[in-house]
Amino acid sequence: MSLIPENENYQAQSFAAQALLEWRTPIAAVAFDMDGLMLNTEQIYFDVGQAILQRRGRSFTDALQRGMMGLPGTKAFEFLIAAENLDATPEELTRESDEIFSALLPDRLQAMPGLHSLLEFLDRLSLPRCVATSSRRVFAESSLAMVGVLSQVDFIVTAEDVQHGKPAPDIYLLAAQKMGISPEEMLVLEDSQHGSRAGVASGACTVAVPGDHSRNHDFSGTFFIASSLADPRILTLLGS
Repeated sequence: MSLIPENENYQAQSFAAQALLEWRTPIAAVAFDMDGLMLNTEQIYFDVGQAILQRRGRSFTDALQRGMMGLPGTKAFEFLIAAENLDATPEELTRESDEIFSALLPDRLQAMPGLHSLLEFLDRLSLPRCVATSSRRVFAESSLAMVGVLSQVDFIVTAEDVQHGKPAPDIYLLAAQKMGISPEEMLVLEDSQHGSRAGVASGACTVAVPGDHSRNHDFSGTFFIASSLADPRILTLLGS
């Protein structure tokens, strides 16, 4: 049974998608961002940021989250400290964030819409796939395991594995290298401005999949902006 949506609009969507999806080389592998793309962690991160700043008599804003989103942890907290002139170190905020996040995660963590079906589709196509995330490895592994998809990715690369985190292209260049392909043969799925810039800079076919937290981001240079991981244009691109 096909995993591509069968509805009265799909044929028209598919024809429109084919006009868009003339990438210069067939897609041989997929690299997923994690936070906000595979998992609903960006909303949880917002609540963590709110808790951290409330303790200091301040409020966490969409602008702060936008500035931090997609950056490695230390860089994200450096941004917050500078923006709010906080008397804290990135290491202190990391420990505080971990404590708050761990309390929220068990009841709040969910897979983003379309993730399970897309992974099943990749299984049917026998396409390699990895996760390329700014989160720490221990958190990435535990979070993906909690939603039951850790076994469906071939490997994880994190900001700990590269010299320069997103928006630098290093993490996606490493992902392509580990999958034994050139970057232009790889589909990168990203939900944030910083992450999308990393994918585009690597030379990969980069598709933005914004959530409610990132719809106002600048996705310049991406191949297209998808409505969700279930967007038929993604499936058409992979199937072609």
